[in-house]
Amino acid sequence: MTSINYVGGKHCNGDDVSKTRIVIFSQLVTMLVLAGIVVLHITAIILLLVATIDNAWWFTDSVTTDVWGRWELAGSAWHYTNLKGDYAEEYLQVVQAGAVLACIFSILGLFVFVAQLFTLSKGQRFTFSGALMLISCLCVMIAASIYTDIFHKQEKGWFGHSFILAWISFVLTFILGVIYVILRKKSE
Repeated sequence: MTSINYVGGKHCNGDDVSKTRIVIFSQLVTMLVLAGIVVLHITAIILLLVATIDNAWWFTDSVTTDVWGRWELAGSAWHYTNLKGDYAEEYLQVVQAGAVLACIFSILGLFVFVAQLFTLSKGQRFTFSGALMLISCLCVMIAASIYTDIFHKQEKGWFGHSFILAWISFVLTFILGVIYVILRKKSE
């Protein structure tokens, strides 16, 4: 004897209830995956912004440097100085531009992804979002690589947390770019 259940305003047998539960579970998993991707993307944006803005790319005992300026300890006070005379201006501008462009492309990638969720037809890939994230990945990689190779070669010190965050952002934006290129909008 089959049991009769009342689901969603309709009388259903046991097989229909099982199918309904599977559909609900599938939708829940899809929403959790999308939420995870958005959280990962927002995390990458925050890390990129902190790496670009924060004054912690290079440290010594009396100097802290970022891509915009240098803070020097004189007595008991920190004094800001400009970086333009200390380093080759072309390389400094490339690092600055790469850091800023990585932030811009990553933020654009999030907006495009959300827009594509509503406008993309079923079964298509999030290629444009992926391309923006891979461009962001390339920009932060160029900025961090040039900073590593060109700056502070003769100085005694260590790289700061913003520099490390830039490399972590590189990995996150690369992973997101690959996920977006592979991801298809679910067809039902």
